Amino acid sequence: MDVLAQEELRLDASAVDYVLLALYFAFVLGIGYLARRSVSTSLDFFLSGRALPAWVTGLAFIAANLGAIEIIGMSANGAEYGMPTMHYFWVGAVPAMLFLGIVMMPFYYGSKVRSVPEFMLRRFGKPAHLVNGISFAVAQVLIAGVNLYLLASIVNVLLGWPLWVSVLVAAAIVLTYTALGGLSAAIYNEVLQFFVIVAALLPLTLVGLHKVGGWNGLVEKISASPGGPEQLSAWPGTELTGFTNSFLSVLGIVFGLGFVLAFGYWTTNFVEVQRAMASKSMSAAQRTPIIGAFPKLLIPFIVIIPGMIAGVAVQELVAYKATETGSVDYNDAILLLMRDLLPNGILGVALAGLLASFMAGMAANLSSFNTVFTYDIWQAYIAKDRPDQYYLKMGRWVTVGATVIAVGTAFIASGYSNLMDYLQQLFSFFNAPLFATFILGMFWKRMTPTAGWLGLVLGTVSAVAVFGLSEAGVLDLPGQGASFVGAGAAFVVDIVVSVLVSVVTRRSPKPSWSVWCTRSRRGPSSRPRTRVRTRAGTASPA
Repeated sequence: MDVLAQEELRLDASAVDYVLLALYFAFVLGIGYLARRSVSTSLDFFLSGRALPAWVTGLAFIAANLGAIEIIGMSANGAEYGMPTMHYFWVGAVPAMLFLGIVMMPFYYGSKVRSVPEFMLRRFGKPAHLVNGISFAVAQVLIAGVNLYLLASIVNVLLGWPLWVSVLVAAAIVLTYTALGGLSAAIYNEVLQFFVIVAALLPLTLVGLHKVGGWNGLVEKISASPGGPEQLSAWPGTELTGFTNSFLSVLGIVFGLGFVLAFGYWTTNFVEVQRAMASKSMSAAQRTPIIGAFPKLLIPFIVIIPGMIAGVAVQELVAYKATETGSVDYNDAILLLMRDLLPNGILGVALAGLLASFMAGMAANLSSFNTVFTYDIWQAYIAKDRPDQYYLKMGRWVTVGATVIAVGTAFIASGYSNLMDYLQQLFSFFNAPLFATFILGMFWKRMTPTAGWLGLVLGTVSAVAVFGLSEAGVLDLPGQGASFVGAGAAFVVDIVVSVLVSVVTRRSPKPSWSVWCTRSRRGPSSRPRTRVRTRAGTASPA
């Protein structure tokens, strides 16, 4: 970010704003300190002892997703594309969240696995388990870098510190409470952060609408702006997908986003599933994503609408939208709107809300990374059969290591003018092929362990290949079309490879997947009723 951009984004914060921020950070660190008292085992640190109520895990479930993806990424999308961005919520989130609660959580929670990769171990064995564990770990440090970069950007704008100093300070804050209290600290902070985020963004939306003359005024200004009236209609969303053909655009949204990316993210992404796994019962685990679906429906009104307002009300962004040149870009939409509209006091609340969103996102990445790395990589393949306290201590050191890596990946994120482009690419690489493996493995018991890991690897490679071809100009896929096509390619390649490999390889002699899933739905202590032969030769239930 150059000096001119820093000056344009500088927020005129007063002593009142700094006091509000200080109070917020005191609460955040205090929650981490208090949560530390309840951590005595590795299960407490990584899964909150499976003891949290549904309303807590439900709000944490949605707050964990209210990081850079929602606040900066979706407001940037709102400024650039307008109403088609709504698809990320109503098509690309809520149906998959309901599917997770109703269909998937009984399998996850009933089996008492500690992570999604461990679930893969039960079905496909060690190779698929290791591939999934490594790919998930890589994805989380990359996404944590996005949240950290944005968190540091706020500190940079507010205080004028160099970006690298801001990155280190922001990382230290999140690291402190996550390493102290583990998942419990992350979850309770996410509940606090949810309310802070809403309190920050709702006034910004209302004030912004008033500035542009209400909804009718916003419609008029957007219709006259670059991009025109298409920004006011969610369908067919050709600018968002990059397809000029309306049918292909709708197909990309429904299949690429609504099915592959959405179900891949919400049903197999351990960042979200971990919150539900921390619930105190099967019923609470199922209700967690369902509770989260209600606020998810309303989040667009406090995230996307401000981005649309910024695109027509902030002069620097209006100029950038017309020429695609300038010292600001779409990622600055929320900050620019805050700078222009909010008075002191409310500005402090808004800043706290932004910081809360980025910390929630990064803490979610760190808490899921340390669980998967410790349990699914370190304990499974490097240091087996150690005392529980060893893994508890290891989890804290892994959190430190992940934070250090995220500092490096933060600078990768800084190269994108719209971070949603970057994030959707990551989801197409890692989530789409995993979902294909899951869905085929659940409903086709003939699928073999070899097919499980090979389908994952080649599915990921195909998504990376689509990205490379798009970057090289071989495929003309502007907007987020490359991620939609990449996700679709990863899904199809994974399915085709898995079927072909299963045909030519042998199944494991383990009990069938359907039998194991049935046991999982009943719970770990349940077992199917069988019949044994008595001494008299008659059968009786066992």
